Amino acid sequence: MEHLRIGHLSTFYHTAFILMGRDSLTKAGIEASWTLFPTGPDLVKALSGGEIDLAYIGLPPAMIGISKGLDIRCVAGGHIEGTVLVATGKYRSAAELGSENEALAQFDGGVIGCPARGSIHDIIIRDLVARAGFDIEVRNYGWADFVLAALQDGEIEAAAGTPALAAGARRFAGGKIILPSHLLWPWNPSYGIVATGSLRDRGPTLAAFLRSHEDACELIRNDPRSAARIVARVTGIVDEAYVLECYGISPKYCASLPGPYIDSAMRFAGTLHRLGYISRLPELPEVFDTRFIDQVHPGPAHYLGGLRL
Repeated sequence: MEHLRIGHLSTFYHTAFILMGRDSLTKAGIEASWTLFPTGPDLVKALSGGEIDLAYIGLPPAMIGISKGLDIRCVAGGHIEGTVLVATGKYRSAAELGSENEALAQFDGGVIGCPARGSIHDIIIRDLVARAGFDIEVRNYGWADFVLAALQDGEIEAAAGTPALAAGARRFAGGKIILPSHLLWPWNPSYGIVATGSLRDRGPTLAAFLRSHEDACELIRNDPRSAARIVARVTGIVDEAYVLECYGISPKYCASLPGPYIDSAMRFAGTLHRLGYISRLPELPEVFDTRFIDQVHPGPAHYLGGLRL
Protein backbone atom coordinates (compact mmCIF):
# COMPACT_ATOMS: atom_id res chain seq x y z
CA MET A 1 0.00 0.00 0.00
CA GLU A 2 1.15 3.54 -0.80
CA HIS A 3 0.80 5.94 2.13
CA LEU A 4 -0.68 9.37 1.38
CA ARG A 5 -0.94 12.20 3.93
CA ILE A 6 -3.86 14.43 2.95
CA GLY A 7 -4.82 17.81 4.39
CA HIS A 8 -8.39 19.01 4.05
CA LEU A 9 -10.85 21.65 5.24
CA SER A 10 -14.27 21.32 6.86
CA THR A 11 -15.97 22.19 3.56
CA PHE A 12 -18.75 19.65 3.03
CA TYR A 13 -18.79 19.75 -0.78
CA HIS A 14 -15.12 18.79 -1.17
CA THR A 15 -14.64 15.17 -2.20
CA ALA A 16 -12.52 14.51 0.90
CA PHE A 17 -15.51 13.38 2.97
CA ILE A 18 -16.76 11.09 0.19
CA LEU A 19 -13.35 9.45 -0.12
CA MET A 20 -13.23 8.98 3.66
CA GLY A 21 -16.58 7.21 3.48
CA ARG A 22 -15.80 4.90 0.57
CA ASP A 23 -13.15 2.26 -0.03
CA SER A 24 -12.01 3.55 -3.42
CA LEU A 25 -8.58 4.66 -2.19
CA THR A 26 -7.94 1.33 -0.47
CA LYS A 27 -8.91 -0.50 -3.66
CA ALA A 28 -6.46 1.75 -5.52
CA GLY A 29 -3.66 0.66 -3.19
CA ILE A 30 -3.58 3.88 -1.15
CA GLU A 31 -3.54 4.08 2.63
CA ALA A 32 -4.72 7.63 3.35
CA SER A 33 -4.27 9.56 6.57
CA TRP A 34 -6.50 12.63 6.80
CA THR A 35 -5.80 15.81 8.77
CA LEU A 36 -8.32 18.64 9.21
CA PHE A 37 -7.00 22.22 9.01
CA PRO A 38 -8.81 25.49 9.81
CA THR A 39 -8.00 27.41 6.61
CA GLY A 40 -6.08 27.39 3.34
CA PRO A 41 -3.11 29.32 4.78
CA ASP A 42 -2.78 26.64 7.48
CA LEU A 43 -2.66 23.99 4.77
CA VAL A 44 0.15 25.89 3.05
CA LYS A 45 2.13 25.90 6.31
CA ALA A 46 1.65 22.14 6.58
CA LEU A 47 2.78 21.60 2.99
CA SER A 48 5.82 23.78 3.62
CA GLY A 49 6.66 21.87 6.80
CA GLY A 50 6.46 18.47 5.12
CA GLU A 51 3.47 17.41 7.23
CA ILE A 52 1.25 16.49 4.27
CA ASP A 53 1.69 15.38 0.66
CA LEU A 54 -1.51 16.75 -0.80
CA ALA A 55 -4.14 19.35 0.06
CA TYR A 56 -7.69 20.40 -0.77
CA ILE A 57 -7.22 24.14 -1.03
CA GLY A 58 -8.29 27.37 -2.73
CA LEU A 59 -5.67 28.57 -5.18
CA PRO A 60 -4.79 32.02 -3.71
CA PRO A 61 -3.16 30.71 -0.50
CA ALA A 62 -1.31 28.12 -2.58
CA MET A 63 -0.07 30.90 -4.88
CA ILE A 64 1.17 32.88 -1.88
CA GLY A 65 3.26 29.88 -0.88
CA ILE A 66 4.49 29.35 -4.44
CA SER A 67 5.57 32.99 -4.70
CA LYS A 68 7.83 32.34 -1.69
CA GLY A 69 9.46 29.34 -3.37
CA LEU A 70 7.31 26.47 -2.08
CA ASP A 71 7.40 23.52 -4.51
CA ILE A 72 3.71 22.74 -4.82
CA ARG A 73 1.47 22.60 -7.90
CA CYS A 74 -2.24 22.43 -8.53
CA VAL A 75 -2.71 19.02 -10.16
CA ALA A 76 -6.52 18.89 -10.38
CA GLY A 77 -9.65 20.95 -9.93
CA GLY A 78 -12.72 20.15 -7.87
CA HIS A 79 -15.18 23.05 -7.81
CA ILE A 80 -15.55 26.57 -9.16
CA GLU A 81 -17.33 29.68 -7.90
CA GLY A 82 -17.41 28.76 -4.23
CA THR A 83 -17.49 32.21 -2.61
CA VAL A 84 -20.77 33.97 -1.80
CA LEU A 85 -21.68 37.09 0.18
CA VAL A 86 -24.46 36.52 2.70
CA ALA A 87 -26.28 38.69 5.23
CA THR A 88 -29.40 38.64 7.37
CA GLY A 89 -32.82 39.03 5.81
CA LYS A 90 -33.07 42.78 6.40
CA TYR A 91 -30.57 43.36 3.58
CA ARG A 92 -31.45 43.16 -0.11
CA SER A 93 -29.73 41.07 -2.76
CA ALA A 94 -28.11 42.29 -5.97
CA ALA A 95 -31.06 40.81 -7.87
CA GLU A 96 -33.48 42.87 -5.76
CA LEU A 97 -31.48 46.10 -6.00
CA GLY A 98 -30.46 45.77 -9.64
CA SER A 99 -26.67 45.91 -9.30
CA GLU A 100 -23.74 44.46 -7.39
CA ASN A 101 -22.55 47.93 -6.38
CA GLU A 102 -25.87 48.84 -4.77
CA ALA A 103 -25.89 45.54 -2.92
CA LEU A 104 -22.39 46.12 -1.56
CA ALA A 105 -23.20 49.76 -0.68
CA GLN A 106 -25.55 48.51 2.05
CA PHE A 107 -22.47 47.59 4.10
CA ASP A 108 -20.62 50.91 3.71
CA GLY A 109 -19.34 51.81 7.17
CA GLY A 110 -19.90 48.24 8.39
CA VAL A 111 -18.02 44.97 8.73
CA ILE A 112 -17.86 41.92 6.46
CA GLY A 113 -16.47 38.77 8.06
CA CYS A 114 -14.57 36.07 6.22
CA PRO A 115 -12.08 33.24 6.83
CA ALA A 116 -8.37 33.80 7.44
CA ARG A 117 -6.29 36.43 5.71
CA GLY A 118 -4.93 34.98 2.48
CA SER A 119 -7.85 32.58 1.94
CA ILE A 120 -9.65 32.72 -1.41
CA HIS A 121 -12.70 34.33 0.26
CA ASP A 122 -10.50 36.99 1.85
CA ILE A 123 -8.87 37.87 -1.47
CA ILE A 124 -12.17 38.00 -3.38
CA ILE A 125 -13.98 40.22 -0.87
CA ARG A 126 -11.01 42.56 -0.31
CA ASP A 127 -10.62 42.99 -4.06
CA LEU A 128 -14.35 43.72 -4.41
CA VAL A 129 -14.34 46.29 -1.60
CA ALA A 130 -11.18 47.98 -2.91
CA ARG A 131 -12.59 48.30 -6.43
CA ALA A 132 -15.92 49.63 -5.16
CA GLY A 133 -14.24 52.21 -2.92
CA PHE A 134 -16.53 51.73 0.07
CA ASP A 135 -15.49 52.11 3.71
CA ILE A 136 -16.00 48.48 4.71
CA GLU A 137 -13.89 46.64 7.26
CA VAL A 138 -13.00 43.07 6.29
CA ARG A 139 -12.61 41.07 9.50
CA ASN A 140 -10.84 37.71 9.38
CA TYR A 141 -11.57 34.66 11.52
CA GLY A 142 -9.21 31.77 12.24
CA TRP A 143 -11.84 29.10 11.60
CA ALA A 144 -14.42 29.45 8.84
CA ASP A 145 -17.10 28.21 11.26
CA PHE A 146 -16.55 31.29 13.45
CA VAL A 147 -17.78 33.54 10.63
CA LEU A 148 -21.31 32.13 10.85
CA ALA A 149 -21.30 32.58 14.63
CA ALA A 150 -20.28 36.22 14.20
CA LEU A 151 -23.16 36.76 11.76
CA GLN A 152 -25.61 35.14 14.18
CA ASP A 153 -24.36 37.32 17.05
CA GLY A 154 -24.61 40.56 15.04
CA GLU A 155 -20.86 41.09 15.30
CA ILE A 156 -20.69 41.57 11.53
CA GLU A 157 -23.19 42.87 8.96
CA ALA A 158 -22.32 40.35 6.24
CA ALA A 159 -20.07 37.37 5.59
CA ALA A 160 -18.07 36.07 2.64
CA GLY A 161 -17.48 32.34 2.46
CA THR A 162 -18.50 29.00 1.02
CA PRO A 163 -21.93 27.69 0.01
CA ALA A 164 -21.86 25.87 3.37
CA LEU A 165 -21.78 29.29 5.04
CA ALA A 166 -24.77 30.36 2.95
CA ALA A 167 -26.70 27.24 3.92
CA GLY A 168 -25.84 27.81 7.57
CA ALA A 169 -26.83 31.47 7.39
CA ARG A 170 -30.23 30.50 5.97
CA ARG A 171 -30.83 27.89 8.65
CA PHE A 172 -29.45 29.57 11.74
CA ALA A 173 -29.29 33.34 11.12
CA GLY A 174 -32.28 34.11 8.92
CA GLY A 175 -29.78 34.83 6.18
CA LYS A 176 -29.85 35.16 2.42
CA ILE A 177 -27.37 35.38 -0.44
CA ILE A 178 -26.62 39.01 -1.30
CA LEU A 179 -24.05 38.38 -4.02
CA PRO A 180 -23.96 34.90 -5.60
CA SER A 181 -20.68 33.29 -6.57
CA HIS A 182 -20.86 33.95 -10.31
CA LEU A 183 -21.10 37.72 -9.69
CA LEU A 184 -18.12 37.86 -7.34
CA TRP A 185 -15.47 36.20 -9.54
CA PRO A 186 -16.55 34.05 -12.52
CA TRP A 187 -14.84 30.64 -12.71
CA ASN A 188 -12.93 31.30 -9.50
CA PRO A 189 -11.10 28.12 -8.42
CA SER A 190 -13.05 27.39 -5.25
CA TYR A 191 -10.69 24.52 -4.57
CA GLY A 192 -8.18 22.36 -6.31
CA ILE A 193 -5.90 19.47 -5.42
CA VAL A 194 -2.38 20.71 -4.66
CA ALA A 195 0.54 18.27 -4.47
CA THR A 196 4.14 18.51 -3.31
CA GLY A 197 7.10 17.86 -5.57
CA SER A 198 7.81 14.53 -3.87
CA LEU A 199 4.25 13.33 -4.52
CA ARG A 200 4.42 14.44 -8.14
CA ASP A 201 7.47 12.19 -8.42
CA ARG A 202 5.19 9.31 -7.36
CA GLY A 203 3.13 9.61 -10.53
CA PRO A 204 1.14 6.35 -10.35
CA THR A 205 0.09 7.05 -6.75
CA LEU A 206 -1.01 10.58 -7.56
CA ALA A 207 -2.91 9.43 -10.65
CA ALA A 208 -4.66 6.73 -8.60
CA PHE A 209 -5.78 9.32 -6.06
CA LEU A 210 -7.04 11.62 -8.82
CA ARG A 211 -9.13 8.79 -10.31
CA SER A 212 -10.89 8.38 -6.98
CA HIS A 213 -11.28 12.16 -6.71
CA GLU A 214 -12.84 12.35 -10.17
CA ASP A 215 -15.16 9.44 -9.36
CA ALA A 216 -16.31 11.33 -6.26
CA CYS A 217 -16.90 14.51 -8.30
CA GLU A 218 -18.98 12.41 -10.69
CA LEU A 219 -21.00 11.03 -7.78
CA ILE A 220 -21.81 14.59 -6.64
CA ARG A 221 -22.93 15.54 -10.15
CA ASN A 222 -24.88 12.40 -11.03
CA ASP A 223 -26.15 11.14 -7.67
CA PRO A 224 -25.93 14.04 -5.22
CA ARG A 225 -28.29 12.40 -2.72
CA SER A 226 -25.99 9.40 -2.34
CA ALA A 227 -23.00 11.72 -2.03
CA ALA A 228 -24.81 13.78 0.60
CA ARG A 229 -25.67 10.66 2.62
CA ILE A 230 -22.00 9.69 2.72
CA VAL A 231 -20.93 13.18 3.84
CA ALA A 232 -23.62 13.31 6.53
CA ARG A 233 -22.56 9.91 7.84
CA VAL A 234 -18.82 10.68 7.83
CA THR A 235 -19.09 14.11 9.45
CA GLY A 236 -21.85 13.25 11.91
CA ILE A 237 -22.71 16.94 12.36
CA VAL A 238 -24.95 17.75 9.37
CA ASP A 239 -27.86 16.00 7.73
CA GLU A 240 -28.31 14.95 4.12
CA ALA A 241 -30.60 17.91 3.33
CA TYR A 242 -27.98 20.38 4.52
CA VAL A 243 -25.28 18.85 2.31
CA LEU A 244 -27.66 18.81 -0.67
CA GLU A 245 -28.36 22.50 -0.10
CA CYS A 246 -24.61 23.18 -0.12
CA TYR A 247 -24.21 21.24 -3.36
CA GLY A 248 -27.01 23.18 -5.04
CA ILE A 249 -25.88 26.72 -4.19
CA SER A 250 -23.04 26.54 -6.72
CA PRO A 251 -23.43 23.19 -8.54
CA LYS A 252 -20.17 23.27 -10.49
CA TYR A 253 -18.06 20.18 -9.79
CA CYS A 254 -15.32 18.48 -11.79
CA ALA A 255 -11.72 17.32 -11.35
CA SER A 256 -10.40 18.70 -14.64
CA LEU A 257 -8.29 21.81 -15.23
CA PRO A 258 -9.79 23.52 -18.30
CA GLY A 259 -8.58 26.82 -19.70
CA PRO A 260 -11.18 29.03 -17.96
CA TYR A 261 -10.28 27.52 -14.56
CA ILE A 262 -6.57 28.16 -15.10
CA ASP A 263 -7.14 31.65 -16.54
CA SER A 264 -9.35 32.66 -13.61
CA ALA A 265 -6.83 31.30 -11.11
CA MET A 266 -3.94 33.17 -12.71
CA ARG A 267 -5.93 36.42 -12.48
CA PHE A 268 -5.49 36.10 -8.73
CA ALA A 269 -1.74 36.61 -9.12
CA GLY A 270 -2.22 40.25 -10.12
CA THR A 271 -4.79 40.79 -7.39
CA LEU A 272 -2.54 39.20 -4.74
CA HIS A 273 0.31 41.46 -5.85
CA ARG A 274 -1.87 44.59 -5.88
CA LEU A 275 -3.20 43.84 -2.39
CA GLY A 276 0.31 43.22 -1.05
CA TYR A 277 0.08 39.48 -0.41
CA ILE A 278 2.93 38.57 -2.77
CA SER A 279 6.03 40.42 -3.94
CA ARG A 280 6.38 38.65 -7.28
CA LEU A 281 3.99 37.18 -9.84
CA PRO A 282 4.30 33.38 -10.20
CA GLU A 283 4.30 32.02 -13.74
CA LEU A 284 1.67 29.52 -14.87
CA PRO A 285 4.06 26.49 -14.87
CA GLU A 286 4.87 27.29 -11.23
CA VAL A 287 1.19 27.01 -10.30
CA PHE A 288 -0.22 24.20 -12.46
CA ASP A 289 0.91 20.72 -13.47
CA THR A 290 -1.84 19.23 -15.64
CA ARG A 291 -0.02 16.03 -16.68
CA PHE A 292 -1.79 13.73 -14.24
CA ILE A 293 -5.36 15.01 -14.54
CA ASP A 294 -5.03 15.09 -18.33
CA GLN A 295 -4.47 11.32 -18.15
CA VAL A 296 -7.31 10.73 -15.70
CA HIS A 297 -9.81 13.19 -17.23
CA PRO A 298 -8.91 13.73 -20.91
CA GLY A 299 -12.41 14.76 -22.02
CA PRO A 300 -14.39 18.00 -21.73
CA ALA A 301 -14.88 19.60 -18.32
CA HIS A 302 -18.16 19.09 -16.45
CA TYR A 303 -18.21 22.22 -14.28
CA LEU A 304 -21.21 23.72 -16.06
CA GLY A 305 -23.21 20.49 -16.23
CA GLY A 306 -25.14 21.02 -12.99
CA LEU A 307 -26.56 18.28 -10.76
CA ARG A 308 -28.94 15.43 -11.52
CA LEU A 309 -31.45 15.73 -8.70
